[in-house]
Amino acid sequence: MIRTVTAGLDDSPESRAAVEWAAREALLRRLPLKIVNVREPGAPAGTAVVPRAAAEEVRLRHPRVEVVTDQLTGDPAAALTEAADGAELMVLGSRGLGTVGGFLLGVVGLAVIDRAERPVVLVRAGERAAGEHRPDPAGVPSAGTPLRPVVLGLDTGTPDDTLLEFAFAAAACRNTVLRAVHGWTEPRAGVHPLYGDAAARASYARGQAAVLTEVLRPWRRKFPDVRVVEASRCGGAARVLVGAARDAALVVVGRRVRTGALGARVGHVTHAVLHHVDAPVAVVPHT
Repeated sequence: MIRTVTAGLDDSPESRAAVEWAAREALLRRLPLKIVNVREPGAPAGTAVVPRAAAEEVRLRHPRVEVVTDQLTGDPAAALTEAADGAELMVLGSRGLGTVGGFLLGVVGLAVIDRAERPVVLVRAGERAAGEHRPDPAGVPSAGTPLRPVVLGLDTGTPDDTLLEFAFAAAACRNTVLRAVHGWTEPRAGVHPLYGDAAARASYARGQAAVLTEVLRPWRRKFPDVRVVEASRCGGAARVLVGAARDAALVVVGRRVRTGALGARVGHVTHAVLHHVDAPVAVVPHT
């Protein structure tokens, strides 16, 4: 069965931006686009026309994209999670930027990210195709300029093939740079015998960079046309990644799948990116 790029749609501008982003992604991946609307039990029946109307608009703007719709009834988080698990990826709108400069994700979006077994992309309102490109000489985003990079946040201690393949494939289909980011912290005093020694610190930094290079080596061979920029930086992983993602077209982070009933499902790095990066963010579940 051919998977789809699936987008959740309601009456918000954020979800309309998500549908538009999903249409462009479907075109890049040469996959159908499925637009899904979830009506809660007891909601007005008129909401059923929403996905059909959106589909017609998408077909006008993207005639090469096959568009299908699905009208569901039930709990939105559960229905969208089930739809995500049958998709290549799920695209949802964020609630936009809050006064503290972070994403206000909303209960449904966060629940889908927590539970879905397939990648979920969060898109903010106002996201446009030109915004994925670098500004022109006048500082204005333009579809005629090179694409911004795909930025991958990577834990070199536990690298995962699912996450790496998603990021490399995203950069390949966009014909853009993949910036692989790894943040590390210096050993604490009393733990490292050469703590505070400048030469030892430089050696430690080189070692961290070398580990990143080794993790990426087989993926460079698998995707020889993708230009990779390695960024191994001293600092907390969340802070380093958020800083590196400010000019991204897409940010790719992982979510470790947890089978227990207790415990956070979204790690602190992914949580920070979701709240403080305004580019689309792909959360890729992995073991």
